[in-house]
Amino acid sequence: MSGDNQSQEQYGVLLYYKYSTIPDLNSLFTFYESNCSQLGLLGRVRLAPHGVNVTVGGKLSSLESHIDAVKSISLFEGTDFKLASSDYPLNGKVAHECGFTSLSIRIVKELVTFSSHPLLNPPDVSNAGRHLSAVEFHSILQSTGQVLDKENATDDKKLVLLDARNLYETRIGKFRTPSVETLDPEIRQFSDLPTWIDNNAEQLQGKHVLMYCTGGIRCEMASTYVRSKGAGFENVFQLYGGIQRYLEQFPDGGFFKGKNFVFDHRISVGSSDADIMGSCLLCSSSFDDYSSRCRCTHCRMLVLVCDTCRMEGAQYVCELCRKHGKSIGSSPVSEDSKMKVTSPQIELKNVSSESTVSPQMPWRNGIVCRRKLRILCLHGFRQNASSFKGRTASLAKKLKNIAEFVFIDAPHELPFIYQTSNVSSAIQNGPPPPSENCKKRFAWFVAPDFSGRRETNWKLADGPFDPHQYQQQTDGLDVSLAYLKTIFSQEGPFDGILGFSQGAAMAASVCAQWERLKGEIDFRFAILCSGFALHSAEFEHRSINCPSLHIFGGDLGNDRQVANQASKELAKAFEEGCSVIIEHDCGHIIPTRSPYIDEIKSFLQRFL
Repeated sequence: MSGDNQSQEQYGVLLYYKYSTIPDLNSLFTFYESNCSQLGLLGRVRLAPHGVNVTVGGKLSSLESHIDAVKSISLFEGTDFKLASSDYPLNGKVAHECGFTSLSIRIVKELVTFSSHPLLNPPDVSNAGRHLSAVEFHSILQSTGQVLDKENATDDKKLVLLDARNLYETRIGKFRTPSVETLDPEIRQFSDLPTWIDNNAEQLQGKHVLMYCTGGIRCEMASTYVRSKGAGFENVFQLYGGIQRYLEQFPDGGFFKGKNFVFDHRISVGSSDADIMGSCLLCSSSFDDYSSRCRCTHCRMLVLVCDTCRMEGAQYVCELCRKHGKSIGSSPVSEDSKMKVTSPQIELKNVSSESTVSPQMPWRNGIVCRRKLRILCLHGFRQNASSFKGRTASLAKKLKNIAEFVFIDAPHELPFIYQTSNVSSAIQNGPPPPSENCKKRFAWFVAPDFSGRRETNWKLADGPFDPHQYQQQTDGLDVSLAYLKTIFSQEGPFDGILGFSQGAAMAASVCAQWERLKGEIDFRFAILCSGFALHSAEFEHRSINCPSLHIFGGDLGNDRQVANQASKELAKAFEEGCSVIIEHDCGHIIPTRSPYIDEIKSFLQRFL
């Protein structure tokens, strides 16, 4: 769309959610794919067995047509469609981060991730807190809770406000009333809220809890969780339609001060009150503009840095990381001469540990952190633990203060093969020397016609090297999965899995089955290098909710082994918000020079 057309077209943003049992997810997926594409809508559509969560943008007329189409589906009866006019997305970086440069439709387990542990079942929202309209919510705050229980005039339960949003949202706006306490959990992400509720239950028990969030969907989950705690937690109420509906009803802001952070290109929406609540991280001057997208170098949470303080390439540390003793340039360093615990000797001959495990490592600034991250490394096709250890030596060296690598051979042993320029030369010169001293090669997946017989002699290759051979290696997953269960049982625990090429495909398959593998293969993150996805039902229209780092060659990366598009498709299979992508120009390797190694370290720092 040209600039002239943009100014003439009325643009808008539409938000809505609906908790309801979806009888046919695939049909609903097809509906959204067809309708949104025809209307030119961009944004995010999340479908789950228990409902729908949608944030899309486009021409106002198209958004209105979309609403009409959705309303014709019976399960959306009573849905609150929040439609607002806005400027056309001009900041490409913000639009890209918010998902407004493409249409993303995914089937997920949860509409909003409520627990940091992806294996926990989400709360049943049928037990959510009572909905309060914006007017009711305002009246209660105005009367300090006296109208909450009209039938019980003697009810003297204390009223508290609970903000269910993240710290970077509450920095720039929240409800404030003189006589009502507002509880701000100061969490990085919504999945941290259950832990905060568990640890601060005494602040909620026996009280009237008024909960609010941006548009209402997070309160459905959070209020359910509070009420599930039993006696003393029954009186939970939530602002229906969230802050957005409240500001529509009270354009001057009412009891809400500052701006409402939104997850689209608008960044934030304010009232007619021009007061600024946020402040610059560095100089503390009034500031609430996130358009520069500055982030904490450790946890990647958005931070506020004013125009005067902001510098190209600068690093910032958020207030939460500061509380835990982190600073610019802080990184753990081991003191082997003072503390060194030898890793237990491993009985299996195919397991190789890169270094000893240090149970604690002092930081340079004196703050103690836990042991290094223990990462299981899965090699590529026709490699072994020893060769992969050699190929990752530079990476291991640069991460030695924060990570320990453990290398294993894959379970499928491959025959020795050799290639010649032509068949006649092979007949004339014969095969290579005896293979007694050659190290065996292994694979996680093999071709369907793989015999499994162990060959002791060299075998002439069937043809020239095929750079797309990984597309034919589709068998052997069950054997590899059973093998990894044994490794985790006998040699675990592991904090993460690092896979390269076919090893990344194996790691991705494990991530896709994380829910089913609970208790057998437990880990916290995956690093997938030059990865690709197997053609299986696990990857069909479903998002993988596992923290992941995807490292692969860009369009000009010259990776002749695994196509750039294959690695991109694998990354897309993971849920937004829990995956990080690093595209490099180094070919079929794991890059260890800046800025790539810095991004790898930044990802790992989250789990220390």
